[in-house]
Amino acid sequence: MPGLRSQRERARDLLAAGGILRLSEFREAGITAATLSRMEKDGEVVRLARGLYQRPDADLDAHHTLAEVAKRFPKAVICLVSALAFHGLTDQLPAKVWMAIGRKDWTPRPGDIPVRTLRFADDLLADSVETHVIEGVPVKVFGVAKTIADCFRHRGRIGLPVALEGLQEALRQRKATPAEIARAAEAGGVATVIRPYLEALTANG
Repeated sequence: MPGLRSQRERARDLLAAGGILRLSEFREAGITAATLSRMEKDGEVVRLARGLYQRPDADLDAHHTLAEVAKRFPKAVICLVSALAFHGLTDQLPAKVWMAIGRKDWTPRPGDIPVRTLRFADDLLADSVETHVIEGVPVKVFGVAKTIADCFRHRGRIGLPVALEGLQEALRQRKATPAEIARAAEAGGVATVIRPYLEALTANG
């Protein structure tokens, strides 16, 4: 069956180049769901979640789940505890991936990947977004100072101790300066909340 072989070859090439791929991307390349199903049975591809596939021998990054989420929700930005964990600023291992979407974006449907969604105003969603490539997938993550400010803004959801841990670690590891955090706090409307903690932590330094 030469047609099937050529589909498999194209699928293997796509997986080698793209890391994690969506079913729609295979279809755009002329590869059917039936071919992927056969490849999965033969151990040539791994189904990570509904509509997401990867090579079985792919090197899994420590932030693999973020790559899965970014592939499924490319407009979303990793935020709060998930962003803290990505930047190495917390010992927390969030059970769900925290992600920010726009006010008018469609709410993601629950699926195989547990996510926690927050809606951000357009200006806050576009501010301080970094793009990191994880397993070949571009992943949007808020920068350190912005993440700290957001954690204080949403301290009722994640808990003040988590926000404080992030602030302390960002300063200790010098991943953000007090001035950068203060500016991000001002932009996020939490300058008066963060200021006393920031002053206490920098008073002797």
